[in-house]
Amino acid sequence: MKYILIFILLFNLLYSKTSNYSIIIKKPFNESLLDITQDYDKQISAIGYSNSYDVTGSNIQTSYSDPFEYLSSLKNKHGSHFHLIKTDKKANITLNKSINSVNFAKAVSIIKTPNNGYFIGGYSVDGSLSILKLNSVGDTLFTKTFGTKNKDKMNSLVSLKDGGVLSVGYSRTSRSPYDDKFESGLGLNDIYLSRFTKNGIKLWSKKYGTEFDDEGVDAVEADDGSIIVISITKNLKQQNVDFMKLNENGDKIWLKHYKSDEQVVPHKIIKLRDGNFIISLSKKDNLRNNQIKLIKIDNQKNILIDKEIYTTYSSVLKDIKEYSNGNIIGVGYVKDAYNSDALVMLLNSDLKLLNQNHFGDDNYDQFNAVTILNNSQVAAAGIHTDENLQESNMWIVKLNKDLTITKLYKTKSEQNQELYLKLSKIFKNEIENQLLSIKNDLTIEFTSTNLYFKVSKYNLTKQQKAFLTKFSKKLIPFLKEKQNNIKTIEINGHTSSEWGDLNFTNNYLKNQKLSMNRSYSTLEFIFKNQNQEIKILLSKIFKGSGVSYSKKIVVDNAEDKEKSRRVSFKIILNDTK
Repeated sequence: MKYILIFILLFNLLYSKTSNYSIIIKKPFNESLLDITQDYDKQISAIGYSNSYDVTGSNIQTSYSDPFEYLSSLKNKHGSHFHLIKTDKKANITLNKSINSVNFAKAVSIIKTPNNGYFIGGYSVDGSLSILKLNSVGDTLFTKTFGTKNKDKMNSLVSLKDGGVLSVGYSRTSRSPYDDKFESGLGLNDIYLSRFTKNGIKLWSKKYGTEFDDEGVDAVEADDGSIIVISITKNLKQQNVDFMKLNENGDKIWLKHYKSDEQVVPHKIIKLRDGNFIISLSKKDNLRNNQIKLIKIDNQKNILIDKEIYTTYSSVLKDIKEYSNGNIIGVGYVKDAYNSDALVMLLNSDLKLLNQNHFGDDNYDQFNAVTILNNSQVAAAGIHTDENLQESNMWIVKLNKDLTITKLYKTKSEQNQELYLKLSKIFKNEIENQLLSIKNDLTIEFTSTNLYFKVSKYNLTKQQKAFLTKFSKKLIPFLKEKQNNIKTIEINGHTSSEWGDLNFTNNYLKNQKLSMNRSYSTLEFIFKNQNQEIKILLSKIFKGSGVSYSKKIVVDNAEDKEKSRRVSFKIILNDTK
């Protein structure tokens, strides 16, 4: 397998930055991120769960025979909680919030609301389901807890065009045909759907299923307002996938059984720009490895494409999204006998594999969700596990369209400050001895009397050559190290404003020529005294220029003619992205 070591950005005391947009949030015990979205301010938000427990056992005062009774006694103190993470374009964590719920709970989906807030969906260990509406800073506006008297689970929360949401999951069957939610099925579990308005009002809850074990996995709203649901049916002999179309009130329009000789598991359904749908599934091959399967269907249950992507190792796509050009991005995991890596795949509109990449260390890593950003980059959320450790961590990665990790770029002012401090440290002795000065705009001025030019002269003196030799030995390694940041280094020749009794035109032109000669003689001396590798580097960034007396030195409102006869260096940076 191909491994790309991820540079870790740790939170709190362990939080640091690298040049890559990869954030790992480490908290005690296992945690994970399960869904991700982009905010309207271009930040990235991800939802998952974190855990907290009373490791001292100080709150245990009673013996319990029922584990759920014990968990209930703890209420909000300890256990799993919804966890919201928000990051900016520089990979800074701007929001890191654990959201308490009635009981221990795990979030599964995050949906943007028009006011830059969120709908969050999840489930608790006691079998209840929850929908939370949050504002842009993660404060809870309302919570809706719902479900049956039996144990329920939510697998997905789906955004609807009316601003509401649809909960998709399953519920243990009531085994009673008189249950007002009962549609069909007397199996172990039934598909369980609930629709809510944007204000949290429940419109309906319904169950669907067979005599076997049925589980709702995901759903999506069609252009006509109908809902396409994907589910799985399990029995002792086989495992089948079902596609079901409902109207807006949850009434069944059609049902299609997708039967396969292999064990097939659905993971995600999305609506395409052409009005059709793609479903991501996985199936077991002859070696019992997972292989990726993608199915494209239309609104009338016709299968348009049935595509299998065979890989060397066991692979699954947990989430998929469509680019504006019809390409599909998918994320999940690839697993061999030793470890699991996060997987990213790019496919064309015909579901042909264009590119793939793996990310992770020598342990367990996985992407659970992906979102396409406004600039065509993507953000993925999932799980990272450090080598030789067992606790999972929340993980956010930003990727380029070629599936490489996005580099973090500083603003020009930040780069200027960083390079200014670096240069000031390199030339500390020269600055203290007043041989040169460095400005915040990365201009280097020679300030020693021995380094100025005599009137009308441009050939370098022995003292100037000696200083430029020492100066170059410090500057060149800096230019080599920072060559990716530097666009140009200007060597500017300067003059004083005098030139005998010439008229203004001749005065300026002769000073211009003199300043250019001073620039050239300095550039030539530095360039000729380098090896071939450095000459190639300097040929790309060196720029000689003469500025005549346009930047003469003025002290106390009078020109300092001696100090004006000089050369200066100015570093110009590349444009930031």
